[in-house]
Amino acid sequence: MKLTKYLKKGMAVLLTATFCVGLSAGLTGCGKDTTKEDSKDIDTFRIMIAPYQDADTLLTGLEPLGGMIKDELAAQGYNVGNVEITVGTSYSAVGEALSAGTTDAGFISGGTYVTYDDDCDVLLTAQRKAINKDSLNAKDWNDGTEEAFTDNLTTYYRSIILAGPSTKGQELAAKVNAGQKLTWDDLNSATWAVMGASSASGYIYPSLWLYNNYGKQISDLANVVQSDSYTTSMSRLAAGQVDVIVGFAHMRAKYAANWMSKFGGTDDCYKQTAVLAVTDQIMDDTICVSKNSDIMSEGFKKAFADACINIGKSEDGLKVLNVLSHIGYQYAQSSDYDAERAAQNMLKK
Repeated sequence: MKLTKYLKKGMAVLLTATFCVGLSAGLTGCGKDTTKEDSKDIDTFRIMIAPYQDADTLLTGLEPLGGMIKDELAAQGYNVGNVEITVGTSYSAVGEALSAGTTDAGFISGGTYVTYDDDCDVLLTAQRKAINKDSLNAKDWNDGTEEAFTDNLTTYYRSIILAGPSTKGQELAAKVNAGQKLTWDDLNSATWAVMGASSASGYIYPSLWLYNNYGKQISDLANVVQSDSYTTSMSRLAAGQVDVIVGFAHMRAKYAANWMSKFGGTDDCYKQTAVLAVTDQIMDDTICVSKNSDIMSEGFKKAFADACINIGKSEDGLKVLNVLSHIGYQYAQSSDYDAERAAQNMLKK
């Protein structure tokens, strides 16, 4: 399921032309500055968002973001005509766009950044509220206590393997809650929903957990379907279309309200689901910029980073960023993601 870097570059323009939907703030048009000079006048600044949720939800929630970025950049002396925000239909599609320079900046997972770091630079790491559970013991997550966000900030999160209400899902859940270790045959007999291969919580770290415990990976599972968003994965789980999904550890806290009303669950989300496994820490999402963008001078990169930090400190900005589960940003460096590189290298074995 992995693309080589040569193939990635060859497919980049085709993928990004095909796989995004978007909105824009400001003036119309999509002209592209043709120099790397630190121009103070920029026609279009293109930002692509990874599909953390379905595109409609993201685009609606992020609608004010373009104007906020324009205003912050203007305060630093940059006149941007149009901030064009799009949502890629996969994590890899955003990485391809950054690689090709067909988007200037991207909000992507740490896993996606590492996959495409030949062609993009990391600027910022997202901060988010920690949740009240952090145990590596899956059974601890199934004690009847709902996951809830705390006031503590964190720059990491975990991924979980979550069983649903299907017969197979409940069979696996019962075994975990009885303190029994799941076998590879147990897991391989289930139908899984996963994200794209560059998603940290939706693919890489669950695959790494399988490797560390069974010497196997997601690619070795017999029945796997790929989802275009975590919303889709949760919907499939509630409907019994899949037995197991993988994703960020606060999935239930985020989607429990929709479990019955929108996803088709027949009882409370926490009663119909159970955590089967918990992964190691994952560095939080990134804001990256393309090395192949014509407008990304050093001055503009710093101005954009400062703009995002300022937005994350404002009340209105936090309301907008809530759709991404981000509550601010801090400066990042490439070495922050060395553990992610080690994880991806292990998956290549």
